[in-house]
Amino acid sequence: MEKWDIYNSKKEKTGKQVFRGDKLNDNEFHLVINAWIVNDKNQFLITQRAPNKSYSLMWECTGGSALAGENGLQACIREIKEELNLDVDKNNVNLIGSALRYFKGCPDILEVYIFKSNAKIEDIKIQEDEVNDVMWASKDEILKLYNDKKFEASLFFMNALCYYD
Repeated sequence: MEKWDIYNSKKEKTGKQVFRGDKLNDNEFHLVINAWIVNDKNQFLITQRAPNKSYSLMWECTGGSALAGENGLQACIREIKEELNLDVDKNNVNLIGSALRYFKGCPDILEVYIFKSNAKIEDIKIQEDEVNDVMWASKDEILKLYNDKKFEASLFFMNALCYYD
């Protein structure tokens, strides 16, 4: 069972921890991340959600919740390793943005990072209970998926797609 650190609205740890699924008050936040991976061709490594997950078969960037004791960057590196069996360079990353989001019973702090990698698709081993498929896609291909309601976009979506323009 995942355990999360709880933060206040100033993005400071409160010292409280909860288990995933526990209801949070409106002034309690847990940390979630989005990890965008871009290659030298300006293509993004996107994943398709597993059929058993909410928003099943939607395309997205890699993401998830930070576990207790992790910061956003550590959570990104772990999620990428877990979901794609891919090692990314923690020295070749930029924080794109951070924001408080209010979801009833589970407010969060979203941190969005962008990594550089030229991983080959054939070297990626997906975590099948999380990921159905993976591909490199251009900005235009992702925007088409988004417009066709096949891509799950969150805050800083356009910031990530335009980061290296």
